[in-house]
Amino acid sequence: MTTEIQAKTTKGAPVLIGGLLLLFGLIAAFVWCAIRADRAHGGGLWVALLVIIGIAAFVNLFMLRGLSVIAPNSALVTVVFGTYTGTIKTPGFWYVNPLAKKAYVSLRTRNMVTPTIKVNDVRGNPIEIGAVVVWRVTDTAKALFDVESFKGFVDTQCESSLRHLASVYPYDTGIEHETSLRGATDEVSRSLAAELQERVAKSGVTIEESRLSHLAYAPEIAGAMLRRQQADAVVSARFRIVEGAVGMVEAALDHLEKGGKVSLDDERRAAMVSNLMVVLCGDHGVQPVVNTGTLYQG
Repeated sequence: MTTEIQAKTTKGAPVLIGGLLLLFGLIAAFVWCAIRADRAHGGGLWVALLVIIGIAAFVNLFMLRGLSVIAPNSALVTVVFGTYTGTIKTPGFWYVNPLAKKAYVSLRTRNMVTPTIKVNDVRGNPIEIGAVVVWRVTDTAKALFDVESFKGFVDTQCESSLRHLASVYPYDTGIEHETSLRGATDEVSRSLAAELQERVAKSGVTIEESRLSHLAYAPEIAGAMLRRQQADAVVSARFRIVEGAVGMVEAALDHLEKGGKVSLDDERRAAMVSNLMVVLCGDHGVQPVVNTGTLYQG
C-alpha cells in the first residue's frame, strides 16, 4: 500500500518573479537581435541567436508550469514519470517539479446519504434503513493510488456496512438490556462508524460520524408490526396499572385496620379488594353504589 510523503517544494513567488524578469529580458533580447539581423540582412549569427533566445523563452515558460496554488483544505499530489513523489497540504503559492503530473484532492469534510435499502434484521423481519455518513480524505496517496475511485469505494462500503449492521441487530425488542436498532441508536451508530472505518482504511479515508437517517418496517409487515407494538404497549401499561393498584389496595387495607378502628373478616376483605381493583384497573369511570344499611345488611 502507498504511504503518503511530503513533496519537495519551493516558494512560488520568487520563482514567478524571476521567471517573469527572465522572460521580459529574453523578449527584449529577441527584439534587439531581430533588429540587428535585419540590418545585417539576415546574418547567420543573428539568426542563430534568435533561435537560441526563442528556445530559452520556451524553456522558461515550461519551467513556470511548476507554479501551483493550493487552497485551504486541499492537497496537491505529484507524480513524476509514474513515480509518486509526494503530497503538499500546506495552503499557499508553491513551485514543484514542472515535469510532475499534478492531481488536486479535497480534504474537506463530506456528507454521504446512503439510499434507503431493504434488508432483514437479525430476526428475519424485513426493514428499511438508511444512514448519513460524514467522512474526509486524510491520506491522499492511498486515496488516489490504492483504490480505483475513493468516493465510489466509500459509497459501496457504506451500503455494505449498513446491510451487515441491520442483520446483526433486531429492529425492536421487548427484552431489557438487549440492543436494538430503534432502542439504542447511539450504540448502533458507533458500531456502524467503527465497521466503516475498518472497511475504508485502505482508501485513506477517515469516518468522522455516522447516524441512521431512516428506520422503518417494510410496508408489507408495517401494519402487523404496528399492531404488535400497540399490544405490547397495552400489556406493559396494564401491568403497571395492576402493580400500582395492588400497592394502593394493600395500603388502603392497612390504613383502615391500623389501630383496630375497623375490623374486616376474610369475606369483607375479599369484597373490598375486588371492588377497589375494579375501580383502579377499569378503563372507564365507575358508578358508585351507596350502601345505606349496616356493614352486614345491604
